[in-house]
Amino acid sequence: MNDEELQKLVSRISLESFHKPFLHQAYFNSRLRSTGGRYLLKSHHIEINPKAFEMYGIEEVEGIVRHELCHYHLHIEGKGYQHRDKDFRDLLREVNAPRFCSTLQVPKVRNKKQRLLYTYTCVKCQQLYVRKIRLNIKKYCCSKCLGALELVE
Repeated sequence: MNDEELQKLVSRISLESFHKPFLHQAYFNSRLRSTGGRYLLKSHHIEINPKAFEMYGIEEVEGIVRHELCHYHLHIEGKGYQHRDKDFRDLLREVNAPRFCSTLQVPKVRNKKQRLLYTYTCVKCQQLYVRKIRLNIKKYCCSKCLGALELVE
């Protein structure tokens, strides 16, 4: 799907669901990361995350478009267009638009190094210290007896 097809889709959904024309531009913005789309207040344009189409298909994009068109039409009419406004929530229900899009970010798996726990012991009193971050044993000492620390393998 390209920007022209998206523009036609937005215009069609606007006429079918809202019975009002969409008079501005709709286009894909690959810089969007966690959101499915956004309505720009100053220019009245709608940006859609292309990752939503790649990951979930046309049905997800149609839902995002209906959601953004709710913002668009309410803002143009001077009504409450923000997520917390009653007008917005009522219109979402009326046109069957989702309140949130599906997750677009793949959860980052922490690398093995960050999951490691480092265990240090005092040479004198055998006090144990468990740390997530590696210590410089030449710089730090035991807090109990001021003895030297060594890394337990």
